[in-house]
Amino acid sequence: MAWLAAGQGYEITLVEGRVAARATAGRSAGRQLKTLPKALRDDAEVDRLRRLAEWLDRHAAGCVAQVDAWMVSSLPVPTALLARVWPDEAWQAALRDLVVVGADPEEAGFLRGVTEDGGLRVVNLDGETVRLNPQTVTLPHPVLLPDLDDLREFAAVLGVEQRVEQIYRATWRKPEEQAEDGGTKAGAARVTEFSGGRFPSRFVLAARATSLGYRVSGGYANCRVRDGGRTVEASVWIGEPYYWDDDSETGALTWHGEDGSALAQSDIGQVAWSEGMRMAAALYAGRVIEEGKDA
Repeated sequence: MAWLAAGQGYEITLVEGRVAARATAGRSAGRQLKTLPKALRDDAEVDRLRRLAEWLDRHAAGCVAQVDAWMVSSLPVPTALLARVWPDEAWQAALRDLVVVGADPEEAGFLRGVTEDGGLRVVNLDGETVRLNPQTVTLPHPVLLPDLDDLREFAAVLGVEQRVEQIYRATWRKPEEQAEDGGTKAGAARVTEFSGGRFPSRFVLAARATSLGYRVSGGYANCRVRDGGRTVEASVWIGEPYYWDDDSETGALTWHGEDGSALAQSDIGQVAWSEGMRMAAALYAGRVIEEGKDA
């Protein structure tokens, strides 16, 4: 970003999301200052630049959230749309190095660039940079990637860093049969693997769910997923909403359809299963850990 005149004898710009200043005269002319001078702290131009920085942060977060939604739902995304947003640095940061799949399921690779006409430059598992020209592309959920282990290994070699958690996302494969305490294929699916995680209060548990991006409604933390063309909601019991000050524990994990009916294991897709287990595990990880010999 260019330097802008501000106050008397100073210029300002954004550096890594923060307002930076430099003097235009004197011995330090042209050098970026370590801190913002007192004379500029209430300057109108500085205030406008701060508000721009806040907007850019919100925009970047919105790009990440949108790409994450495409990935979790494995929705087809028009390459013309990717070409339109790619020049935006925030969109680039959210999309770069995600694994994309074109018309051929074998055409999987790390996204490195998008041309104006919608052509995709990807690095495949052979280490070659190839161009794909499909009309739409998917950013698959990792549980759907057959070569996930190979992709993770190759990503480590390439030094891939993804803004949207994809290949390193925690995944759970749906088992063929539940454990005895988890129901059966014929009955409603109910997983208790992450039950019993104790928290100081229901408020603390609900706050953890919210901070992780999950919706809290009634006595449940919820994760809604678009899977296989339909919406499925995974829910973990976190306690009655009326007892905020009492100890609370994580309860069972269940899945429900759009009409609210409980789903059997056979009716739950791989993505909805994995995302539900991911939510339950993330909540459980914040539990109170007993220490000492009597723990």
